[in-house]
Amino acid sequence: MTMLKSPAAYLFDMDGLLLDTERMFLSAFVTLTDDLKIAREDAEAFFGALVGTSSQHSTAQLQKFLPKSTDVAAFDQRWRALHKENVTNGVPVKPFAVDVLRTIRAKGVPMAVVTSTHGPAAQHHLETAGLLPFFDTVCTGNEVAANKPDPEPYLEGARRLGVDPTHCVAFEDSDLGTTAAVRAGCFTVQIPDLRPPNTPLPDLGQLIAQDLGHAAVQIGLFDKALT
Repeated sequence: MTMLKSPAAYLFDMDGLLLDTERMFLSAFVTLTDDLKIAREDAEAFFGALVGTSSQHSTAQLQKFLPKSTDVAAFDQRWRALHKENVTNGVPVKPFAVDVLRTIRAKGVPMAVVTSTHGPAAQHHLETAGLLPFFDTVCTGNEVAANKPDPEPYLEGARRLGVDPTHCVAFEDSDLGTTAAVRAGCFTVQIPDLRPPNTPLPDLGQLIAQDLGHAAVQIGLFDKALT
């Protein structure tokens, strides 16, 4: 994948990339699966496989994972309600996210969020975290015909900004999101977050970084890593 010298736009995933909400969602999941006597390590491994998927996919997978006597719809509702309650206490921002966004905004380059999360929740989380004003548009999971790993979310994000996706830099944490961005033709940086144990990263030609600060150095936004 060829490095872009002057990107036309920057496209960001949200959960696990800009916001540390995946761990909050996991915490709510473990709380409820504990009540069902499901081992924590099993719950965490299951959740890790859901990272980057749509809410519809997550709900479908719950049918296979939870005990057969469980009311899956009620569990799913309680899970999302508990997460929503936790989020009201604040949404943690990932390290260096604000620094990166401020730097890009100072350059006058447009930015979009490309997330599988549905519109109202995505808008709320970004606004609560103070990040919403940085972005020209927020492309959410309910606004596209197909979700990640399909390239459609990234194609739509680029379309809204009026740019060619091959002239965009995309930042992702999940394998599914990375696949979507690469398929859309974006120069893609993967910053892994929660992952299933012993799962290698996909070899898609993406750049890999340990956090947004190091990613910014690798693509030339920062001269040196922030501490």
